Amino acid sequence: MSQDYRKSAEAISRLSPDQYRVTQEGGTEPAFDNAYWDSKEPGIYVDVVSGEPLFASVDKYDSGTGWPTFSKPIDRRNVVEVQDSSLGMFRIEVRSAHGDSHLGHVFDDGPVETGGLRYCMNSAALRFIPRDDLEREGYGEYRTLFEHPDGERKR
Repeated sequence: MSQDYRKSAEAISRLSPDQYRVTQEGGTEPAFDNAYWDSKEPGIYVDVVSGEPLFASVDKYDSGTGWPTFSKPIDRRNVVEVQDSSLGMFRIEVRSAHGDSHLGHVFDDGPVETGGLRYCMNSAALRFIPRDDLEREGYGEYRTLFEHPDGERKR
């Protein structure tokens, strides 16, 4: 990785109340009432706290849940999966590796053709970087995710 992604007091101080509740307190935003659940714009999603790249629009799909959902992370080194038994059920929490932000949960009921996983994330934990702004925002190396001729992500 070319950048140093981490949590800082300054980054935390810039969070909205909803972003703070989700990323720092493990909250969940309302389904179908969040910024990215139905977004189809090409680009990547980064941790709102640390800026580390997390998910790409080419791996986003409509799970019908009302939250932005992805089949996989851009780079598995940027996410940490933690057992979560809150709410009386077993789930796998997803956190950013460097920013330690609560992002959402991963489930094993995603589309089989993309690996069977459903990364169900909170929009409040993410910042969207449009494809055309990747270079300007310092994420130019991820432009290749969008350059495959048929629009599919390179494997």
